[in-house]
Amino acid sequence: MSRIGKMPVTLPDGVTASLSGQTIEVKGPKATKSFTATDDVTITIDDGKVTITPRGNSKRARQQWGMTRTVVANVVHGASATFKKELEIRGVGYRAQLQGNTLKLNLGLSHDVDFEVPEGVTVTVPKATEIVVEGTDKQLVGQVAANIRDWRPPEPYKGKGIRYKDEYVFQKEGKKK
Repeated sequence: MSRIGKMPVTLPDGVTASLSGQTIEVKGPKATKSFTATDDVTITIDDGKVTITPRGNSKRARQQWGMTRTVVANVVHGASATFKKELEIRGVGYRAQLQGNTLKLNLGLSHDVDFEVPEGVTVTVPKATEIVVEGTDKQLVGQVAANIRDWRPPEPYKGKGIRYKDEYVFQKEGKKK
């Protein structure tokens, strides 16, 4: 039994869900999102709750059960609120600035990095060393934040690079004389 799959997804105030076949469409104040589930699960909506149950007892049906419930919960949350990832830049001379729809990063490379912000995601730079990625799609927000971080991941000796706000980077000791 999937502990995650058993829990129903409650719809917050102002959010409605409709079901057509295997596609659930969620409308909320922030966005209208939809998700199409596989044929291995059954989705039902009643009393402001979305319930997912597996069809059969196969391994694939049990795998899809928890995953589908999690994706539906993310779609419901994205329709009513935004997902947010915060990045911080550490290093001498490392900074970021936003110019229109392009994020310019100075990361100690021989050139500046121009990162085009995709549709559906909002990137803000409150300080030169902080980047905030927001959007209604959890997967897209996480992917954009990971793509920005990939330009200069934190290194273990001085800790320079781009890291998530709550990320812990283990500092190595370095060479001894």
